Amino acid sequence: MFQALRLIKARYDAAATTDENRRHWLHADELSANAANSPDVRRLLRVRSRYEAANNSYARGLMLNVTGDTVGTGPRLQMLTPSSEANRRIEQEFAAWARTVRLAEKLRTLRMARVSDGETFAILTSNPLLRSPVKLDLRLVESDQVTTPDLSLDADHAVDGIRFDEFGNPTEYHVLRRHPGDTHQTLDLEYDRVPAESILHYFRADRPGQARGVPDITPALPLFAHLRRYTLAVLTTAEFGAIPGGILYTDAPANGEAEAVEPMDMIELERGMLMTMPGGWKMGQLQAQQPSTMFGEFRREILAEIGRTLLVPVNVITGDSSRHNYASGRLDHQAYFKSIRVEQSHLEAVVMDRLLDAWFDEAVLIPGLLPEGLGPYGTWSHTWMWDGTSHVDPLKEANAQAVRLSNHTTTLADEYARAGLDWETQIRQRAKEHVLLTELGLTPGADVPDVPDEETDADDTDEPVPARAA
Repeated sequence: MFQALRLIKARYDAAATTDENRRHWLHADELSANAANSPDVRRLLRVRSRYEAANNSYARGLMLNVTGDTVGTGPRLQMLTPSSEANRRIEQEFAAWARTVRLAEKLRTLRMARVSDGETFAILTSNPLLRSPVKLDLRLVESDQVTTPDLSLDADHAVDGIRFDEFGNPTEYHVLRRHPGDTHQTLDLEYDRVPAESILHYFRADRPGQARGVPDITPALPLFAHLRRYTLAVLTTAEFGAIPGGILYTDAPANGEAEAVEPMDMIELERGMLMTMPGGWKMGQLQAQQPSTMFGEFRREILAEIGRTLLVPVNVITGDSSRHNYASGRLDHQAYFKSIRVEQSHLEAVVMDRLLDAWFDEAVLIPGLLPEGLGPYGTWSHTWMWDGTSHVDPLKEANAQAVRLSNHTTTLADEYARAGLDWETQIRQRAKEHVLLTELGLTPGADVPDVPDEETDADDTDEPVPARAA
Protein backbone atom coordinates (compact mmCIF):
# COMPACT_ATOMS: atom_id res chain seq x y z
CA MET A 1 0.00 0.00 0.00
CA PHE A 2 1.16 3.47 -0.82
CA GLN A 3 0.90 6.09 1.85
CA ALA A 4 -0.21 9.51 0.69
CA LEU A 5 2.45 12.17 1.03
CA ARG A 6 1.59 14.99 3.34
CA LEU A 7 2.89 18.51 2.88
CA ILE A 8 4.12 19.81 6.22
CA LYS A 9 4.24 23.56 6.66
CA ALA A 10 6.63 24.64 9.40
CA ARG A 11 7.54 28.17 10.52
CA TYR A 12 9.83 29.98 12.91
CA ASP A 13 8.24 32.44 15.29
CA ALA A 14 11.31 34.66 14.94
CA ALA A 15 10.77 34.82 11.17
CA ALA A 16 7.20 36.02 11.49
CA THR A 17 6.46 39.73 11.28
CA THR A 18 3.63 40.82 13.51
CA ASP A 19 2.22 44.10 14.75
CA GLU A 20 4.06 43.55 18.02
CA ASN A 21 7.56 42.95 16.64
CA ARG A 22 7.37 45.06 13.47
CA ARG A 23 9.02 48.11 15.02
CA HIS A 24 11.62 46.01 16.83
CA TRP A 25 12.94 44.50 13.58
CA LEU A 26 12.47 47.67 11.55
CA HIS A 27 16.19 48.31 11.05
CA ALA A 28 17.23 44.73 10.26
CA ASP A 29 18.96 44.60 6.86
CA GLU A 30 20.71 42.25 4.45
CA LEU A 31 23.84 44.34 3.93
CA SER A 32 27.23 42.71 3.63
CA ALA A 33 29.79 43.16 6.39
CA ASN A 34 31.64 45.93 4.55
CA ALA A 35 28.44 47.66 3.42
CA ALA A 36 27.05 47.60 6.97
CA ASN A 37 30.35 49.02 8.26
CA SER A 38 30.46 51.87 5.77
CA PRO A 39 32.79 54.84 6.38
CA ASP A 40 29.92 56.99 7.67
CA VAL A 41 28.68 54.30 10.06
CA ARG A 42 32.17 53.65 11.42
CA ARG A 43 32.80 57.36 11.86
CA LEU A 44 29.63 57.82 13.91
CA LEU A 45 30.40 54.82 16.09
CA ARG A 46 33.96 56.03 16.67
CA VAL A 47 33.08 59.55 17.74
CA ARG A 48 30.29 58.34 20.03
CA SER A 49 32.39 55.65 21.71
CA ARG A 50 35.28 58.08 22.12
CA TYR A 51 32.87 60.54 23.72
CA GLU A 52 31.72 57.91 26.22
CA ALA A 53 35.29 56.83 26.95
CA ALA A 54 36.26 60.45 27.63
CA ASN A 55 33.25 61.35 29.80
CA ASN A 56 32.01 58.12 31.39
CA SER A 57 34.10 56.79 34.26
CA TYR A 58 32.76 53.25 33.84
CA ALA A 59 33.60 53.24 30.13
CA ARG A 60 37.10 54.50 30.86
CA GLY A 61 37.58 51.95 33.64
CA LEU A 62 36.36 49.15 31.37
CA MET A 63 38.93 50.11 28.74
CA LEU A 64 41.75 50.29 31.28
CA ASN A 65 40.81 46.96 32.86
CA VAL A 66 40.71 45.09 29.57
CA THR A 67 43.92 46.73 28.35
CA GLY A 68 45.80 46.10 31.58
CA ASP A 69 44.73 42.47 31.78
CA THR A 70 45.46 41.78 28.11
CA VAL A 71 48.77 43.57 27.61
CA GLY A 72 49.97 44.32 31.13
CA THR A 73 53.67 45.08 31.14
CA GLY A 74 54.00 43.64 27.65
CA PRO A 75 54.81 40.23 26.14
CA ARG A 76 58.25 38.71 26.59
CA LEU A 77 59.93 36.66 23.89
CA GLN A 78 60.95 33.09 24.73
CA MET A 79 63.06 31.39 22.11
CA LEU A 80 62.88 27.60 21.79
CA THR A 81 65.99 26.78 19.78
CA PRO A 82 68.23 23.87 20.94
CA SER A 83 70.86 26.31 22.26
CA SER A 84 69.99 27.79 25.67
CA GLU A 85 72.75 30.37 25.38
CA ALA A 86 71.52 31.49 21.96
CA ASN A 87 68.00 31.73 23.32
CA ARG A 88 69.05 34.03 26.16
CA ARG A 89 71.07 36.19 23.82
CA ILE A 90 68.21 36.69 21.35
CA GLU A 91 65.72 37.30 24.14
CA GLN A 92 67.94 39.94 25.73
CA GLU A 93 68.49 41.78 22.44
CA PHE A 94 64.78 41.80 21.62
CA ALA A 95 63.87 42.92 25.14
CA ALA A 96 66.35 45.78 24.94
CA TRP A 97 64.89 46.91 21.61
CA ALA A 98 61.33 46.60 22.94
CA ARG A 99 62.17 48.91 25.85
CA THR A 100 63.75 51.40 23.48
CA VAL A 101 60.68 51.68 21.25
CA ARG A 102 58.28 51.51 24.27
CA LEU A 103 56.61 48.47 22.78
CA ALA A 104 54.42 47.67 25.79
CA GLU A 105 53.07 51.21 25.86
CA LYS A 106 52.21 51.09 22.16
CA LEU A 107 50.51 47.72 22.54
CA ARG A 108 48.34 49.14 25.31
CA THR A 109 47.41 52.01 23.03
CA LEU A 110 46.52 49.52 20.28
CA ARG A 111 44.23 47.61 22.64
CA MET A 112 42.53 50.70 24.02
CA ALA A 113 41.96 52.08 20.53
CA ARG A 114 40.30 48.85 19.46
CA VAL A 115 37.82 49.14 22.31
CA SER A 116 36.82 52.70 21.40
CA ASP A 117 37.60 52.79 17.64
CA GLY A 118 37.21 49.17 16.62
CA GLU A 119 40.60 49.02 14.93
CA THR A 120 43.98 50.64 14.78
CA PHE A 121 47.03 50.52 12.56
CA ALA A 122 50.80 50.49 13.07
CA ILE A 123 53.31 51.32 10.34
CA LEU A 124 56.71 49.60 10.46
CA THR A 125 59.25 52.35 9.93
CA SER A 126 62.95 53.00 10.44
CA ASN A 127 63.89 55.43 13.19
CA PRO A 128 67.58 56.43 13.01
CA LEU A 129 67.39 58.15 16.41
CA LEU A 130 66.70 54.94 18.32
CA ARG A 131 69.37 53.99 20.84
CA SER A 132 69.41 50.44 19.57
CA PRO A 133 71.35 48.60 16.84
CA VAL A 134 68.00 47.70 15.26
CA LYS A 135 66.32 50.89 14.02
CA LEU A 136 62.91 49.30 13.47
CA ASP A 137 60.09 51.33 15.00
CA LEU A 138 56.27 51.43 15.11
CA ARG A 139 54.23 54.50 14.21
CA LEU A 140 50.65 54.19 15.38
CA VAL A 141 47.93 55.56 13.11
CA GLU A 142 44.30 56.16 14.02
CA SER A 143 41.64 54.48 11.92
CA ASP A 144 40.36 57.90 10.76
CA GLN A 145 43.59 58.36 8.86
CA VAL A 146 43.33 55.12 6.86
CA THR A 147 40.84 55.93 4.13
CA THR A 148 40.60 56.48 0.39
CA PRO A 149 39.03 59.83 -0.56
CA ASP A 150 38.58 58.68 -4.18
CA LEU A 151 37.45 55.12 -3.43
CA SER A 152 34.71 55.18 -6.06
CA LEU A 153 37.37 55.29 -8.80
CA ASP A 154 38.72 51.87 -7.84
CA ALA A 155 36.12 50.03 -5.80
CA ASP A 156 36.23 46.55 -7.37
CA HIS A 157 39.02 45.18 -5.15
CA ALA A 158 39.05 47.80 -2.40
CA VAL A 159 37.41 48.65 0.88
CA ASP A 160 37.79 52.12 2.33
CA GLY A 161 41.56 52.55 2.79
CA ILE A 162 42.57 49.01 1.77
CA ARG A 163 43.22 47.41 -1.63
CA PHE A 164 43.08 43.62 -2.06
CA ASP A 165 44.30 41.19 -4.67
CA GLU A 166 42.09 38.61 -6.35
CA PHE A 167 42.62 36.17 -3.46
CA GLY A 168 41.48 38.63 -0.80
CA ASN A 169 44.95 39.46 0.51
CA PRO A 170 45.58 43.15 1.33
CA THR A 171 48.19 44.64 -0.98
CA GLU A 172 48.33 48.27 0.13
CA TYR A 173 46.83 50.71 2.62
CA HIS A 174 45.98 54.33 1.94
CA VAL A 175 47.14 56.54 4.82
CA LEU A 176 46.28 60.23 4.89
CA ARG A 177 49.30 62.41 5.42
CA ARG A 178 47.41 64.39 8.03
CA HIS A 179 44.58 63.45 10.36
CA PRO A 180 41.21 64.63 8.94
CA GLY A 181 40.31 65.98 12.37
CA ASP A 182 43.33 68.25 12.74
CA THR A 183 42.35 71.88 13.32
CA HIS A 184 44.81 73.04 10.66
CA GLN A 185 43.72 70.38 8.16
CA THR A 186 43.12 71.62 4.62
CA LEU A 187 40.58 70.28 2.12
CA ASP A 188 43.38 68.62 0.14
CA LEU A 189 43.30 65.02 1.52
CA GLU A 190 46.55 63.63 0.13
CA TYR A 191 47.45 60.08 1.07
CA ASP A 192 50.36 57.65 0.79
CA ARG A 193 50.09 54.13 -0.57
CA VAL A 194 51.80 51.97 2.06
CA PRO A 195 52.58 48.32 1.16
CA ALA A 196 50.71 45.77 3.21
CA GLU A 197 54.02 44.29 4.41
CA SER A 198 54.63 47.50 6.37
CA ILE A 199 51.20 47.73 8.03
CA LEU A 200 49.88 45.99 11.12
CA HIS A 201 46.06 46.09 11.11
CA TYR A 202 44.61 45.17 14.50
CA PHE A 203 40.85 44.58 14.53
CA ARG A 204 38.32 41.82 15.15
CA ALA A 205 36.41 40.40 12.20
CA ASP A 206 32.93 39.41 13.40
CA ARG A 207 31.67 38.42 9.93
CA PRO A 208 33.28 36.67 6.94
CA GLY A 209 34.77 39.15 4.52
CA GLN A 210 34.81 41.99 7.04
CA ALA A 211 37.74 44.32 6.29
CA ARG A 212 37.28 47.15 8.82
CA GLY A 213 36.43 47.05 12.50
CA VAL A 214 33.80 48.71 14.67
CA PRO A 215 34.26 49.61 18.37
CA ASP A 216 34.18 46.70 20.79
CA ILE A 217 31.69 48.58 22.97
CA THR A 218 29.26 49.28 20.11
CA PRO A 219 26.36 47.21 21.58
CA ALA A 220 26.79 49.00 24.93
CA LEU A 221 26.76 52.59 23.64
CA PRO A 222 22.98 53.04 24.18
CA LEU A 223 23.34 51.53 27.66
CA PHE A 224 25.99 54.05 28.64
CA ALA A 225 23.63 56.82 27.55
CA HIS A 226 20.71 55.30 29.50
CA LEU A 227 22.82 54.89 32.63
CA ARG A 228 24.00 58.49 32.54
CA ARG A 229 20.52 59.87 31.86
CA TYR A 230 19.03 57.87 34.73
CA THR A 231 21.79 58.92 37.12
CA LEU A 232 21.38 62.59 36.23
CA ALA A 233 17.59 62.33 36.59
CA VAL A 234 17.93 60.78 40.06
CA LEU A 235 20.46 63.43 41.08
CA THR A 236 18.28 66.28 39.79
CA THR A 237 15.22 64.96 41.62
CA ALA A 238 17.18 64.59 44.86
CA GLU A 239 18.55 68.13 44.55
CA PHE A 240 15.11 69.61 43.95
CA GLY A 241 13.85 67.84 47.03
CA ALA A 242 16.77 68.88 49.22
CA ILE A 243 17.30 72.54 48.27
CA PRO A 244 13.96 74.11 49.47
CA GLY A 245 13.45 74.13 53.26
CA GLY A 246 9.67 73.98 52.92
CA ILE A 247 6.62 75.34 51.17
CA LEU A 248 3.52 77.23 52.31
CA TYR A 249 0.16 75.74 51.45
CA THR A 250 -3.46 76.32 52.49
CA ASP A 251 -6.53 74.14 52.69
CA ALA A 252 -8.83 77.14 52.21
CA PRO A 253 -10.68 77.43 48.91
CA ALA A 254 -9.61 79.98 46.31
CA ASN A 255 -11.90 82.67 47.72
CA GLY A 256 -11.76 81.44 51.30
CA GLU A 257 -10.60 83.22 54.43
CA ALA A 258 -6.81 83.24 54.37
CA GLU A 259 -4.40 86.13 54.73
CA ALA A 260 -2.83 87.38 51.53
CA VAL A 261 0.63 85.97 50.80
CA GLU A 262 2.90 87.21 48.04
CA PRO A 263 3.38 84.40 45.48
CA MET A 264 6.90 82.94 45.28
CA ASP A 265 7.96 85.06 48.27
CA MET A 266 11.03 83.85 50.20
CA ILE A 267 10.98 83.35 53.98
CA GLU A 268 14.31 83.00 55.76
CA LEU A 269 14.31 80.17 58.28
CA GLU A 270 16.69 79.90 61.22
CA ARG A 271 17.80 76.61 62.59
CA GLY A 272 16.17 75.59 65.86
CA MET A 273 13.61 78.43 65.84
CA LEU A 274 9.80 78.34 65.86
CA MET A 275 7.78 80.75 63.80
CA THR A 276 4.11 81.47 63.11
CA MET A 277 2.50 81.23 59.71
CA PRO A 278 0.04 83.74 58.18
CA GLY A 279 -3.57 83.01 58.96
CA GLY A 280 -4.95 80.08 56.99
CA TRP A 281 -1.51 78.86 55.86
CA LYS A 282 0.59 75.84 56.86
CA MET A 283 4.27 74.97 56.47
CA GLY A 284 5.10 71.70 54.71
CA GLN A 285 8.61 70.30 54.16
CA LEU A 286 9.52 68.64 50.83
CA GLN A 287 10.54 65.00 51.05
CA ALA A 288 13.33 63.82 48.74
CA GLN A 289 12.20 60.59 47.06
CA GLN A 290 15.51 59.95 45.30
CA PRO A 291 17.63 57.97 45.14
CA SER A 292 15.20 55.11 45.47
CA THR A 293 16.11 51.73 46.92
CA MET A 294 16.24 50.32 43.37
CA PHE A 295 18.77 52.83 42.09
CA GLY A 296 21.86 50.79 42.99
CA GLU A 297 20.36 47.53 41.73
CA PHE A 298 19.31 49.07 38.42
CA ARG A 299 22.75 50.58 37.88
CA ARG A 300 24.43 47.27 38.65
CA GLU A 301 22.25 45.41 36.16
CA ILE A 302 23.02 47.93 33.44
CA LEU A 303 26.74 47.68 34.15
CA ALA A 304 26.55 43.89 34.06
CA GLU A 305 24.96 44.08 30.60
CA ILE A 306 27.64 46.55 29.48
CA GLY A 307 30.38 44.23 30.70
CA ARG A 308 29.07 41.36 28.60
CA THR A 309 30.27 43.11 25.44
CA LEU A 310 33.85 42.29 26.52
CA LEU A 311 33.03 39.33 28.80
CA VAL A 312 33.99 41.43 31.82
CA PRO A 313 32.27 40.34 35.08
CA VAL A 314 30.25 42.93 36.95
CA ASN A 315 32.59 42.99 39.96
CA VAL A 316 35.45 44.00 37.65
CA ILE A 317 33.58 46.79 35.87
CA THR A 318 32.23 48.15 39.18
CA GLY A 319 35.40 47.54 41.18
CA ASP A 320 33.22 46.03 43.93
CA SER A 321 33.25 42.36 44.97
CA SER A 322 31.31 42.82 48.21
CA ARG A 323 28.43 40.71 46.85
CA HIS A 324 30.71 37.85 45.80
CA ASN A 325 32.20 35.09 47.86
CA TYR A 326 35.47 33.41 47.01
CA ALA A 327 33.98 30.65 44.84
CA SER A 328 31.56 32.82 42.86
CA GLY A 329 34.22 35.47 42.29
CA ARG A 330 36.59 32.94 40.74
CA LEU A 331 33.81 31.35 38.70
CA ASP A 332 32.79 34.71 37.22
CA HIS A 333 36.40 35.37 36.22
CA GLN A 334 36.91 32.12 34.29
CA ALA A 335 35.19 33.25 31.11
CA TYR A 336 36.89 36.65 31.39
CA PHE A 337 40.38 35.18 31.75
CA LYS A 338 39.72 32.83 28.83
CA SER A 339 38.73 35.81 26.66
CA ILE A 340 41.97 37.50 27.71
CA ARG A 341 44.00 34.49 26.57
CA VAL A 342 42.12 34.47 23.26
CA GLU A 343 42.89 38.16 22.76
CA GLN A 344 46.56 37.63 23.61
CA SER A 345 46.70 34.88 21.00
CA HIS A 346 45.18 37.30 18.48
CA LEU A 347 47.79 39.93 19.34
CA GLU A 348 50.55 37.38 18.88
CA ALA A 349 49.37 36.38 15.41
CA VAL A 350 48.48 39.84 14.10
CA VAL A 351 51.13 42.01 15.76
CA MET A 352 53.90 40.25 17.67
CA ASP A 353 54.86 37.51 15.21
CA ARG A 354 54.95 39.93 12.29
CA LEU A 355 56.90 42.38 14.40
CA LEU A 356 59.43 39.72 15.34
CA ASP A 357 59.88 38.78 11.68
CA ALA A 358 60.57 42.41 10.81
CA TRP A 359 63.02 42.65 13.72
CA PHE A 360 64.85 39.51 12.55
CA ASP A 361 65.03 40.87 8.98
CA GLU A 362 67.04 43.83 10.26
CA ALA A 363 68.91 42.09 13.08
CA VAL A 364 70.52 39.48 10.80
CA LEU A 365 72.12 42.30 8.82
CA ILE A 366 73.98 43.60 11.88
CA PRO A 367 77.27 41.68 12.38
CA GLY A 368 77.55 39.92 15.73
CA LEU A 369 74.11 40.84 16.99
CA LEU A 370 72.55 37.38 16.67
CA PRO A 371 74.23 34.02 17.41
CA GLU A 372 75.47 31.95 14.50
CA GLY A 373 75.04 28.30 13.66
CA LEU A 374 71.27 28.10 14.22
CA GLY A 375 70.30 27.97 10.57
CA PRO A 376 67.79 30.29 8.87
CA TYR A 377 65.92 32.38 11.44
CA GLY A 378 62.61 31.47 9.81
CA THR A 379 63.01 27.98 11.32
CA TRP A 380 63.56 29.21 14.88
CA SER A 381 60.71 28.35 17.23
CA HIS A 382 59.48 30.81 19.81
CA THR A 383 56.60 31.66 22.09
CA TRP A 384 55.37 34.72 23.98
CA MET A 385 55.08 35.10 27.73
CA TRP A 386 52.40 37.42 29.14
CA ASP A 387 51.81 38.64 32.67
CA GLY A 388 50.20 36.03 34.88
CA THR A 389 47.11 36.57 37.00
CA SER A 390 47.43 36.80 40.77
CA HIS A 391 45.61 34.18 42.79
CA VAL A 392 43.26 35.34 45.52
CA ASP A 393 44.56 32.64 47.89
CA PRO A 394 48.31 32.04 47.22
CA LEU A 395 48.46 29.15 49.71
CA LYS A 396 45.69 27.22 47.96
CA GLU A 397 47.32 27.81 44.60
CA ALA A 398 50.73 26.67 45.91
CA ASN A 399 49.22 23.46 47.32
CA ALA A 400 47.40 22.79 44.04
CA GLN A 401 50.62 23.42 42.14
CA ALA A 402 52.50 20.93 44.32
CA VAL A 403 49.85 18.29 43.69
CA ARG A 404 49.94 18.85 39.91
CA LEU A 405 53.73 18.53 39.87
CA SER A 406 53.73 15.43 42.08
CA ASN A 407 51.26 13.51 39.90
CA HIS A 408 52.97 14.71 36.69
CA THR A 409 49.91 16.46 35.23
CA THR A 410 51.93 19.64 34.66
CA THR A 411 55.48 20.82 34.13
CA LEU A 412 57.63 23.54 35.62
CA ALA A 413 57.50 25.32 32.28
CA ASP A 414 53.69 25.38 32.40
CA GLU A 415 53.57 26.51 36.02
CA TYR A 416 56.03 29.34 35.45
CA ALA A 417 54.15 30.29 32.30
CA ARG A 418 51.00 30.77 34.39
CA ALA A 419 52.88 33.52 36.20
CA GLY A 420 54.30 34.94 32.99
CA LEU A 421 57.84 33.83 33.83
CA ASP A 422 60.56 32.00 31.91
CA TRP A 423 61.16 28.68 33.65
CA GLU A 424 64.82 28.42 32.62
CA THR A 425 65.61 31.90 33.93
CA GLN A 426 63.83 31.25 37.22
CA ILE A 427 65.48 27.87 37.81
CA ARG A 428 68.94 29.27 37.06
CA GLN A 429 68.30 32.09 39.49
CA ARG A 430 67.07 29.61 42.11
CA ALA A 431 70.24 27.55 41.64
CA LYS A 432 72.39 30.65 42.25
CA GLU A 433 70.43 31.40 45.41
CA HIS A 434 70.85 27.81 46.58
CA VAL A 435 74.62 27.99 46.15
CA LEU A 436 74.83 31.30 48.02
CA LEU A 437 72.62 30.07 50.87
CA THR A 438 74.77 26.96 51.27
CA GLU A 439 77.93 29.07 51.21
CA LEU A 440 76.59 31.30 53.99
CA GLY A 441 75.50 28.34 56.10
CA LEU A 442 71.81 29.02 55.69
CA THR A 443 69.19 26.36 55.15
CA PRO A 444 68.43 26.29 51.39
CA GLY A 445 64.88 25.12 51.94
CA ALA A 446 62.49 24.88 54.86
CA ASP A 447 59.30 23.01 55.44
CA VAL A 448 56.19 25.09 55.03
CA PRO A 449 54.21 25.10 58.28
CA ASP A 450 50.79 23.56 58.18
CA VAL A 451 48.01 26.12 58.06
CA PRO A 452 44.59 25.20 59.41
CA ASP A 453 42.05 24.78 56.67
CA GLU A 454 39.53 26.85 58.59
CA GLU A 455 41.20 30.03 57.38
CA THR A 456 40.60 29.22 53.71
CA ASP A 457 37.71 26.77 53.54
CA ALA A 458 35.29 29.42 54.74
CA ASP A 459 35.76 31.22 51.46
CA ASP A 460 34.32 28.25 49.54
CA THR A 461 30.91 28.40 51.15
CA ASP A 462 27.88 29.62 49.32
CA GLU A 463 27.35 32.49 51.74
CA PRO A 464 29.41 35.70 51.81
CA VAL A 465 32.10 35.59 54.50
CA PRO A 466 31.54 38.22 57.22
CA ALA A 467 34.39 40.56 57.99
CA ARG A 468 36.41 39.67 61.07
CA ALA A 469 36.64 42.18 63.88
CA ALA A 470 40.02 43.79 64.36
